[in-house]
Amino acid sequence: MAAKWVGTVESLGRRIAKLRAELGWTQQDLADRAAVSRVALSHLERDLSTAGERTVALLAGVFGLEPHDLVGGTSYPAAKADRLPLVVARYTEVELRCRLLDRDLDEHARTNDPSCLDGWAERLAELERTTLDARQRDLVRLAGARLRRAEAAISR
Repeated sequence: MAAKWVGTVESLGRRIAKLRAELGWTQQDLADRAAVSRVALSHLERDLSTAGERTVALLAGVFGLEPHDLVGGTSYPAAKADRLPLVVARYTEVELRCRLLDRDLDEHARTNDPSCLDGWAERLAELERTTLDARQRDLVRLAGARLRRAEAAISR
């Protein structure tokens, strides 16, 4: 009798570890972002425990995913998946501020009204000063460069 191959389902822990590694984060980095302990995260990644709905929602937001996208196709229990929120906040404060700046830069380009850019240099400086994540600081610096280019065009 021939053995039938049965496809394996990825564990949620393995998926979390893979997503974390793709971002170049340590377990402590992810734990800090998701407001869980490093030990709890280690247990999740090694499938020693099953994440609760709150933890899945927090992790999904950190990875920029919806909770069902994070657990879909994994061994996460269907009964728990049914209780997950459909949507979570997927954007950081830095990403939101950069989007708002881009909106104001577009408005300035459309109207040529320099008041659209009032206060942005100070807001970005404060954001860069208080942001701990290197990738997020890079976003702030890039936003600052876009702002400086627009301000230089005004002064010409």
